[in-house]
Amino acid sequence: MTEDEVRRTAFAMPLTSPAYPKGPYRFINREFLIITYRTDAERLRAVVPEPLAFDAANPLVKYEFIRMPDSTGFGDYTETGQVIPVTHEGRAGGYTHAMFLNDHPPIAGGRELWGFPKKLAQPTLHKRIDTLVGTLDYGPVRVATATMGYKHHAADHDAVAASLAAPNWLLKIIPHVDGTPRICELVEYYLEDVTLKGAWTGPAALELFPHALAPVAELPVRSVVSAVHLVADLTLGLGKVVHDYLA
Repeated sequence: MTEDEVRRTAFAMPLTSPAYPKGPYRFINREFLIITYRTDAERLRAVVPEPLAFDAANPLVKYEFIRMPDSTGFGDYTETGQVIPVTHEGRAGGYTHAMFLNDHPPIAGGRELWGFPKKLAQPTLHKRIDTLVGTLDYGPVRVATATMGYKHHAADHDAVAASLAAPNWLLKIIPHVDGTPRICELVEYYLEDVTLKGAWTGPAALELFPHALAPVAELPVRSVVSAVHLVADLTLGLGKVVHDYLA
């Protein structure tokens, strides 16, 4: 293979059989359980990177479970993690702090393309009679459990749609071969071509348990503020760099 052939065909690793295909990445019937809770401002201050800012007077975290039964190239999988409401240059959106999922292609693609902080674990999102249940296990250890009353009330469609249209930020880090950071960037992306098929609210509860390698409990639950369950079709848009920490 010539150098020109390498440059022309290089997209992702391995060169001759990439771990994931090129986008766009479309998701059909993507199901979310999102529990917004209040935490400690000093804990958020330790993990939210500048130039992002959070509301210290109202320190919130969104704990999300996402069921993805039909996604382009990535297949059928489940994901969970924490998104922190933040602002950047006056615009409100979310900073993805932690993610755990059970499928290698979106782990590789999410980290390499956007900078999603994805790690391998075993999340679930399922219905148990009258309850929507989300769990996260890291190996044999339970790390998170969420419950919500199933479709108790219709949510405000316009408000949920607006939340899906907000910007999202990620901290992308790729090391150099000597172990120093080669890429350290703040990445912005959007969900695109969203069709919101339904959204509901109801009573909810969330438990987070300490784990050395899945430290979601380091942003402790002080009180549950709200919960939403939604189903949508959407495209995961590619990102752009909005801040270079190495410049």
